Amino acid sequence: MTDTTLPPALPRLLVEPIVRAALLEDLGRAGDLTTDSIVPADARFSGAIVSRQAGTVAGTDAAALAFALLDSTVRVSVLRPNGSRVAPGEAVIALDGPARAILSAERVALNLLCRLSGVATATASLVEAARPHGKARIVCTRKTTPGLRSLEKHAVRAGGGSNHRFGLDDAVLIKDNHVAVAGGVAPAVRRARAGVGHLVKIEVEVDTLAQLDEALSVGADAVLLDNMSPDTLRAAVAMIDGRAVSEASGRISRETVGAVAATGVDLISTGWITHSAPIVDLGLDVA
Repeated sequence: MTDTTLPPALPRLLVEPIVRAALLEDLGRAGDLTTDSIVPADARFSGAIVSRQAGTVAGTDAAALAFALLDSTVRVSVLRPNGSRVAPGEAVIALDGPARAILSAERVALNLLCRLSGVATATASLVEAARPHGKARIVCTRKTTPGLRSLEKHAVRAGGGSNHRFGLDDAVLIKDNHVAVAGGVAPAVRRARAGVGHLVKIEVEVDTLAQLDEALSVGADAVLLDNMSPDTLRAAVAMIDGRAVSEASGRISRETVGAVAATGVDLISTGWITHSAPIVDLGLDVA
């Protein structure tokens, strides 16, 4: 039975250019000098990518594709799909096929798998810490590794989180500098409303309850409550009273997220789950 709580794999069309670019970067102008000079062309390799620590898996599709792009005859079996919890010593991906292809793709596959599993694991830690305290969903930001945004945002979903906007073109987020240039929250919202299509949501970042009141008065769809204390967040949620989506942001950690969730906000956004998450240590072992 398929677990509907796990995110579906990204389309290969999105993943392949990223993996292909990583392989090209690693193989350079002459290919894998070490493997090609040591390993016979007909040598076989059987083994598995194994987790060295506990974590949440993400990036299995990208890792599997790294091997397939070098040799389509490599047999890749994903044993623990994206979103799975793994323990130390647990096999995540089994591999069998031409040794040269597997060894040459190893580092690219592990770089992606370790990085994305780290994002998923960091996300899961916040989701678990917030869950007992309220309804808030953990969401990521645009603070992603250049070129890896689609994969890192997919990893956030694998960790039980949700995605904020994917780029500048899928929603309006009016931040403090936009407000300063526009001359206030209300004129910024009015200009945005006039300049985008009817399906585009408008969110406003506010630092004070006065700014929040102004944003609500002009019909903002969502408000980003930036760096507010739990008491101020609680007052903000009461002011909003369901009229807009409430998002808390700023200094979010596993230690603080419970208190923020308890204020009743709808979303808690943080950048560190993508830009600073430590990797999950995984390695390729011969069977």
